Amino acid sequence: MRMTLTRRLHVLLDEQRCQRLARRAGQRKTSVATLVREAIDTAFPPEDPRKAAAAREILEARPMPVPSPAQLKRELGQIRARR
Repeated sequence: MRMTLTRRLHVLLDEQRCQRLARRAGQRKTSVATLVREAIDTAFPPEDPRKAAAAREILEARPMPVPSPAQLKRELGQIRARR
């Protein structure tokens, strides 16, 4: 996905961080700016409204009985046997 880059951000870094970024950018044959944008996306991923809604539903769900792992294996075996 290609986005139009319209905002500028001025960030001060110490020499070690700057060298690490430049080294990694050279290894990957990309720009330091690309690495910074990727790091931001990794640390702060964009929120998908559908995933956020699903997570809310799961977290707000009432507690329910959960079978033991042995019971789940038996049920799964029965389902597979029907195929």
